[in-house]
Amino acid sequence: MTPKGDPVKLGFLIPQFPGQTHIFFWREIAALKAMGVDVTLMSTRHPPSGLIAHEWSDEAMRRTKYLGEFGIGAVLAGLLHLRPWHWWRDIEGISSIRDVLICLPAARRMIDTCRAQNINHVHVHSCGRAALIAALALKMDGPTYSLTQHGPMSDYGPMQGFKWRDASFGTVITEKLLGEIRRDIDDDLPSRLMVQPMGVDTNELCRETTYVPANPDGPIRLFSCARLNVVKGHQDLMAAVRILVDQGLNIQLDIAGEDDDGGNGFHNDLAASLHDLGLQDHVRLLGAISAQTVREYLLKSHIFALASWHEPLGVAYMEAMSCGVPTIGTNAGGVPELIRDGIDGVLTPPQNTKALADAIEMLIRDPDRAETLAVAGRARILDRFHSNIGAECILTEVTALDANK
Repeated sequence: MTPKGDPVKLGFLIPQFPGQTHIFFWREIAALKAMGVDVTLMSTRHPPSGLIAHEWSDEAMRRTKYLGEFGIGAVLAGLLHLRPWHWWRDIEGISSIRDVLICLPAARRMIDTCRAQNINHVHVHSCGRAALIAALALKMDGPTYSLTQHGPMSDYGPMQGFKWRDASFGTVITEKLLGEIRRDIDDDLPSRLMVQPMGVDTNELCRETTYVPANPDGPIRLFSCARLNVVKGHQDLMAAVRILVDQGLNIQLDIAGEDDDGGNGFHNDLAASLHDLGLQDHVRLLGAISAQTVREYLLKSHIFALASWHEPLGVAYMEAMSCGVPTIGTNAGGVPELIRDGIDGVLTPPQNTKALADAIEMLIRDPDRAETLAVAGRARILDRFHSNIGAECILTEVTALDANK
């Protein structure tokens, strides 16, 4: 138990940190620090160099203990310390065996790090291998742990029951995901499980001047931000821009983000599509850019749009709304729990370029509507999706664990 007056010590385990979409983790860590929590950062491995874009990335990497590096000796040592042995019933085929062997050395390193820093609890922002590392560490007399689920369980690999069964508590970012996880592994879930979205820094992501809607006769600045992957629908957004340009509108679309191969993967497909659509004068692929640069693009944009095919929730939407930019999303995944169609943003069906083009044109042609949604979107984030909320939830739960020891 933490002595009275001493700061709460907490481990944070985040896969491949810092990634291009990890700004919300950094904000949550900053919020915890402001609350007096001593956070020790851990991660599975470094991100590819092409995805290191934030001004805080170097500091984050300096502060992070990386647990990777596979070694047969560490695997054998881990196997000898795992107990009780009946947990092997959770093995689900070759993929599970591979994951366990890969994660055992990292679990040992996590234990060593926590003991050196006097850390009794680790919060894991993943239900993939990072969660398996924490679960294995606990089987070797390591620290207690908790989990946050950020996406569908199918994204996070096998052994979900094993990962969740001994977690002290858990958070899930949407009601939709909570329903799915209860359907699939309800008997293995901790008693303390709550919906807690990630959030954004509303003090940083704000505007100093009033939002000015687009003029149909002038350049219309459209912005999108997400990693470059087919499911993010950037190709659909470009196709919608082609429709609007053909109608005589002067659209300038900037897309921020990079693919998981540091620019050598889906980036090339999008570049080819851009050329095929004849949009060289209307669309730019910016690659991975810093959070500060994202903010600058948002503040000079008339509309933010992200046409994801499915999205657990969507931090990029939050950032745009926090900056008072009218926001267009898709009614897929958990997005409707963030954007209420016609109230604080606009939702369109995924993979429907005509509906997307119509939504963009509506905000261009109706400046009053654009201004109303800009104000309402900001209010929505202030009310339910600011970064302190997640930090407060984690601190409350960790403090309760500490008090019950």
